[in-house]
Amino acid sequence: MSKIRIALIEDHDLTRVGIRTALQQREGIEVVGEAANANEGLNLLRMVQPDIAIVDIGLPDKDGIELTRELKSTTNGDESETKVLILTLQDNKEAVLAAFAAGADSYCMKDIKFDNLLEAVKVTYNGNAWIDPAIARIVLQQAQQNPTKTETAMGYAPPLAIADQKNASPNLDAGENQNSIDPYALTERELEVLQLIVEGCSNAVIAERLYITVGTVKTHVRNILNKLCADDRTQAAVRALRSGLVG
Repeated sequence: MSKIRIALIEDHDLTRVGIRTALQQREGIEVVGEAANANEGLNLLRMVQPDIAIVDIGLPDKDGIELTRELKSTTNGDESETKVLILTLQDNKEAVLAAFAAGADSYCMKDIKFDNLLEAVKVTYNGNAWIDPAIARIVLQQAQQNPTKTETAMGYAPPLAIADQKNASPNLDAGENQNSIDPYALTERELEVLQLIVEGCSNAVIAERLYITVGTVKTHVRNILNKLCADDRTQAAVRALRSGLVG
């Protein structure tokens, strides 16, 4: 089985070294190069042609969005092209939409847990978009407000419409009728928990907000996943937003 070849474009030395070290400890992944700025990064990507480039949006000479745009413009949608996973502290709408318009394949926040980053890498490698829950919310809201404009701005169908595959939990099957979810299937407490899940709260934070135990939160989350036919919290959040269960 071939390894997933990854290049890191990140100007913060500690962050870059930390990601590289963590990735190298996992079987099936090979870090084939790294760079601390966009110009060096673009040359690196064109030379080694990795499967995935993890790109920081805030590079010193040129932002990661422009790097992505330049890289993608030279590959013209070739299936063998390097896929770009944007890693950033920015979750504002402009940055998110600009990144996808430039051709980014996935978008993660820098505070992501490493296991989730690893999942994002695998999902991206398999041709799907991995999108942080906070980012998914922004994209969905934009699509609901003006779906045609959003699709045009991104250059393709919104990432959350990409067909779901095994382990690609943040995505949804484009053929699913999300409006078919019965809001009465969830209890009032489950809806409260779901709202906090959509807001990105952990089980501990949900427990604190609702004055219940973490164990009770886990039970509610499990029931919510079952009722929404969701594989994980991210998919549940996206389905809840698309169906209007929460705002």
